Amino acid sequence: MSQNLQDLFMPSLSLAEIKELNPIVLAFIGDGVHTLFVRDKVVKNCNMLVGSCHGHSAKECNAKSQAIKLQQILPMLNEDEQNIVRRARNAKTNNIAKNSDLETYKKATSFEALVGYLYLKGDFNRLEEILKK
Repeated sequence: MSQNLQDLFMPSLSLAEIKELNPIVLAFIGDGVHTLFVRDKVVKNCNMLVGSCHGHSAKECNAKSQAIKLQQILPMLNEDEQNIVRRARNAKTNNIAKNSDLETYKKATSFEALVGYLYLKGDFNRLEEILKK
């Protein structure tokens, strides 16, 4: 059975199912979505070698940068989004990113969970608004 690329990337969970997902799972998806967004932006804005592309991407795809982004967007979040951020911040985790403290890691995870939530929800306008902020 063949599947077109758009169908592959279109979320297929109900809103209730998305809200029930573990926030760390939302962060797992959000990390991939955020990384792809940043890499796409880097490639579109510069024609450079892969190492340079990676360096530019790494400046945005790390716990410290994501924690800062979360602080910037907090005032614009609606109640549902705030709940996702809160759940992710309070989620139990055994991991901490290298070169990061626990508080920064939890904020970064919260940012990623929000991105994952918006992606799975299919709210691409809001996702773009958050990612471009």
